[in-house]
Amino acid sequence: MLEIRNVTVTYGPVIAVKNVSLRVDKGSITVILGANGSGKSSLLQAIVGLNRIASGQIIFEGERIDKLQAHEVVKRGLVLCPDSRMIFHRMSVFENLQAGAYLRKDDFSSDLEFIFKLFPRLKERLKQKAGTLSGGERQMLAIARALMAKPKLLMLDEPSTGLAPNLVTEIMKVIKQINEAGVTILLVEQSAYAALKISNYGYVLQTGRIVLEGPSERLLKDSFVIESYLGGKMGVSE
Repeated sequence: MLEIRNVTVTYGPVIAVKNVSLRVDKGSITVILGANGSGKSSLLQAIVGLNRIASGQIIFEGERIDKLQAHEVVKRGLVLCPDSRMIFHRMSVFENLQAGAYLRKDDFSSDLEFIFKLFPRLKERLKQKAGTLSGGERQMLAIARALMAKPKLLMLDEPSTGLAPNLVTEIMKVIKQINEAGVTILLVEQSAYAALKISNYGYVLQTGRIVLEGPSERLLKDSFVIESYLGGKMGVSE
């Protein structure tokens, strides 16, 4: 569904992503693991047109998209939920959800019903200002708003950042439900165990390069992943 071919992303003289190649199969959950500064966010932003690539190709559903503007990428069904969440604090929960559907011309009432099944708390807080939500609720709203764009492929950048372990588990369960509803997922995470448990395939990014890849079950048992990302043990309980 998505193929990254030898992509390099630079910021002036700084190389953030160097010659990265990866693929995301339709219907899968694919995870990219990596420490802060490894190039994960830079890569996701390049995929959706927020960063221009210095070289390489980005192909979505058989067509190159690396020359498109960000709104054109969204129209094709590729949507990013950024790590900073970037909700509109002064707007209500419902207004934030409406903002996610700004490119749509169809009726999105059925999508709202699906979102409220995933996140019942958002339905309870529809008129509440987004800035008054808890950290976990803000993350729920950020994911929900991204879903309102009706993505074919949803990219989630560090959805567990700053959340308590029980909320990390809850968010991962929701991501699995979204995938089971037919949305392909590309997940960038530092909560390695939680992400690998729900995903099909994984990549490890270090200093802008892919240093390891494989089926998630295999990566969970890989000594490098265990020592580097799981603290020598399985870090998050099921």
